[in-house]
Amino acid sequence: MSRMSDEQQDSEWPPPGLDLDFSKPTIARAYDALLGGKDNFAADRALAEFACEHIPGLKESAEENRKVLVRGVRYLAGEAGIDQFLDLGSGLPTVQNTHEVAQASNPEARVAYLDVDPLVLVHGRAILAENDNTTVVTGDAREPEAVLGDPDVTGLLDFERPVALMLVGMLHYLSPDIADAVVSAYRAALAPGSYLFMTSLVDTGLPAQQELARITRENVAEQAGWARTPSEIEHHFGDFALLDPGVVYTALWRPDGPVHAGNLTAGEQLGMAGMARKNG
Repeated sequence: MSRMSDEQQDSEWPPPGLDLDFSKPTIARAYDALLGGKDNFAADRALAEFACEHIPGLKESAEENRKVLVRGVRYLAGEAGIDQFLDLGSGLPTVQNTHEVAQASNPEARVAYLDVDPLVLVHGRAILAENDNTTVVTGDAREPEAVLGDPDVTGLLDFERPVALMLVGMLHYLSPDIADAVVSAYRAALAPGSYLFMTSLVDTGLPAQQELARITRENVAEQAGWARTPSEIEHHFGDFALLDPGVVYTALWRPDGPVHAGNLTAGEQLGMAGMARKNG
């Protein structure tokens, strides 16, 4: 999703007709604030600023998560030849979204975005009105049956063919009691040749990692914000075949230029990424 113009935003922000409490922050809008976007409110900016004060490198980590999304989608649409994408927890419009990157490689690539925040639907549908290969759906990624059966999703994506399922910046919002069942259900729905692309807050013993998870749980939503160990992240790929370099810090996942693993910044050590293919 490309960004709205300042003129559009001035006249339509906040969108009319939405009965929402904008005094409470949401994940999508706080992430938008971290990325320097304009589609957020005072509560979202306050949470982003509070988190940045307590977590060194948080803004950089958000930017790294966006960069690895671009690299991952570029690989999937290009080298892997994937032309269908289901982007769960996609967040608000910002630069270099999944469809922009995928359709740069293949103009016929189809992308279904899903987010629980209704503002994503409002913005996305306005921006993508003339893009027949992209849709935006309001839904809860924690309900795979509903997501996979949504008529807007099934009307665009053919699950009999390979699909790239993206949980980029989303896995850490699935609590430990449901994560296995949720991710397994999505994996089972994918055809052979499909890919699962995930990034997550990671726990390698650094205090900032757990602090970020705690702040998320306490300020956004209960049971939403879980830093996982690298092995726990890898577990959610199930029997899919992990691509090189495996589950690694986002900055180390197929970087565009040289990155020294021993010189990662604090922000570069907050999240990890991995991608795997469904064989057989």
